[in-house]
Amino acid sequence: MTRCRSLLAAMLMLAPALSVAQEVPEAIRRQGFLRVGIEATYPPMAYKDPATNERRGLNVDLVTAIGEELKLDIRWEEMAFAQLIPAITTDRVDFSGSSMTDLPARRERLSFVDYVSTGAQVFTTVTQRKGAAQPADFCGRSLATPRTTNYFPQAQAWSEKNCVAAGKPPIRVIGTEGAAASRTDLQQGRADGAILGAEYVVYLRQQNPGTFVAVGEPISRNLSGMAFAKDKAELRDAVAGALSRMIADGRYLAILKKHGLEKQALPAITIDAGE
Repeated sequence: MTRCRSLLAAMLMLAPALSVAQEVPEAIRRQGFLRVGIEATYPPMAYKDPATNERRGLNVDLVTAIGEELKLDIRWEEMAFAQLIPAITTDRVDFSGSSMTDLPARRERLSFVDYVSTGAQVFTTVTQRKGAAQPADFCGRSLATPRTTNYFPQAQAWSEKNCVAAGKPPIRVIGTEGAAASRTDLQQGRADGAILGAEYVVYLRQQNPGTFVAVGEPISRNLSGMAFAKDKAELRDAVAGALSRMIADGRYLAILKKHGLEKQALPAITIDAGE
C-alpha cells in the first residue's frame, strides 16, 4: 500500500509537466505522420473485428486520438509482438502502439509512456467458482496461466507468500502455451481457474456473459506503456503530453470506459515508472 501511495504521488507530481504542450520533432512534423507498430491479436487492446476485419481496441482508439491531438496522421504497421522491439530499435516504426509491460529489463533498450495499469487477474467460470471470493480461496486448487508470461512466476510467488506461508496448501500453477490454452484448460475442467491479464479477462466476460467471473483484485500490478527508442525522447514526451491533456479534458477516461477498462485508468501519465 505504501508503494502504491508513493507511485500515485509521483504520478501526480509529474502530471503538470507533461500536460504542457511538447514540441513534436521537426522531422516528424515535416513527415506529417507517425509510423506506429501494432500487434492486433490481443483484445480488447488491439484486435481485428471478425465481421469487418477492421482494427479495434483501446490502443487503436488512444493512438488515433493522439494523432488528432498532435495533428499527425497515423500509419499502422502490423506485426507479431516479437517483432515490435526490433522494429522500434531499428527505426522501422516511430513507436509501439501495442500494450507492452514497462519492465526495468526492457528499459535497457526502450523508454515507455505508461498509460494504463494491468495485472495478473484470477478468474474462473461461474460453475467452477465454488464460492471463491478472493485469490486465496484457490490455495490447494489449480490455476492455468501461460508459462511464457510473467504471470506464471508471479502466480508461483504469490502462492508461496499467501498460501504456503499461511499454512495452506499451495496453488498448483499449470503452465500453458498461451491465453487460449489457459481458457480451454479452465473450460474443460483441467484447471479450477486461470490467470490472464486483467484487460483480457474484461473482454472475455464481455464476450461470454454469465460464463466467467473475476475473483478479487489482480495478484500483481504493472504498468503498460507505449514503447519508444531511447533516442526518441522528444517524440516520447510529445506523446506523453498529448495523453496528459486527454486525461485533463476527459477524452482518456471516455475511451477507457468505451472498452470497459476504466478500473485500469491512471491518474496521470508517467515515463518509465514500471517496476
